Amino acid sequence: MRLKIFLFFAALIWLNSSLVSSQVITLDEIQKKAESNYPAVAQYDIIEKTKDFSISNANRAFLPQGTLSAQATWQSDVTHIDIDLPEGMPPLEIPVPDQDQYRVVAELNQLIWDGGNVSAQKKSLKANAELEKKQLETEIYALRERVNNLYFGILLMKGNLQQQEILESELQRNYKNVQTFVQNGVANEADLSVVKVEQLKTGQQRIQLESTLDAYVRMLSVLAGESLDKDMTFTKPDPDAELMSPSINRPELKMFDAQEVAIESQRSLLKARNMPKLGAFAQGGYGKPGLNMFDTDFSPYFSGGIRLTWNFSNLYTLNNDKKKIDLQRQKVNIQRETFLYNLNTQIPQQEMEIEKYRRTMTDDNEIIRHQTLIREAAEVKVENGTLTVSDLMKEINTEEAVKQAKRLHEIQYLMSIYSLKHTINQ
Repeated sequence: MRLKIFLFFAALIWLNSSLVSSQVITLDEIQKKAESNYPAVAQYDIIEKTKDFSISNANRAFLPQGTLSAQATWQSDVTHIDIDLPEGMPPLEIPVPDQDQYRVVAELNQLIWDGGNVSAQKKSLKANAELEKKQLETEIYALRERVNNLYFGILLMKGNLQQQEILESELQRNYKNVQTFVQNGVANEADLSVVKVEQLKTGQQRIQLESTLDAYVRMLSVLAGESLDKDMTFTKPDPDAELMSPSINRPELKMFDAQEVAIESQRSLLKARNMPKLGAFAQGGYGKPGLNMFDTDFSPYFSGGIRLTWNFSNLYTLNNDKKKIDLQRQKVNIQRETFLYNLNTQIPQQEMEIEKYRRTMTDDNEIIRHQTLIREAAEVKVENGTLTVSDLMKEINTEEAVKQAKRLHEIQYLMSIYSLKHTINQ
């Protein structure tokens, strides 16, 4: 019974590992997952909601605006009217206001024309929200390079581990051969130790490669927001499908455009700030005195009308403010030109890197073929006793080095292509 349970769980573990190892991962898939998992993505919704609230607040400038105020005052003097009447005329008594006065006032204002201020505010709010989104896109775009480096690092480590398995098999085969040579008196125990040392060194290298691979997979898991496993199949991108014409389409360029639009929206605000404002008002109050200053009793009152206001003091700085806007636009244009200049300097270098690795890879297979022949000839010489086992190990290590160099060149070739893709955003 226990054996059946053990076999059942063993089968489950094997099935789970098979499913994990059969899962295929692509670079484009990881890129999309990393972008959607990036915490800053949540800012898109915040930017949009903030813009909507701000525009709603701006529209409410055309709603009636009410104020309520109350005051109590004491005056050191009040208005007196002294009239000298001709003789015989009855005396004329003119009321004198009290020195203490009280007033409660409610006022309602309705904006009729604001000189385009609300419209300019909404235009500016939309432009600034779009600028924030473009800045966020630029930040998220920078994430791609980190994903690329980790992904290609994983490909390199997995390739090296595969090659390491081949090397370990090769060393084990040579170990058995040397054992035979020792039995036949062609080699000695020291030669066997030479091979054993190389096997141990290879085991140490495997530990280092596996540790690095685990670290890369864990870091990529954090970026992608899901658990990845080193036994999954990480596919190599097709290099022929990734070659492109160097047409720059970076999100920074859209950010510069958004900055220009945001700066230009300041002109509308500047114009609206210097326009007169027209509104209607209604005022009702209760106080002592009311509208009749000679009435010493508390009384209600009402007044209403149309009010035109124009703060023309802003005209003093209008020209300077316009010049400041022009300077801000010039600054953005300089930043754009500098950005493009740096990219146009970088692109030829990356194209040369791609060509360099392409040409390098054409010789890798031929180098490996010749080095394999040299290693096989060394094995024969060892078997014939004309070459030491130490020299054979050198040839084996050299063969391993050129095979790893080929794999490194392949990954470097892919990385150079994706570096160019990242530079021009294609």
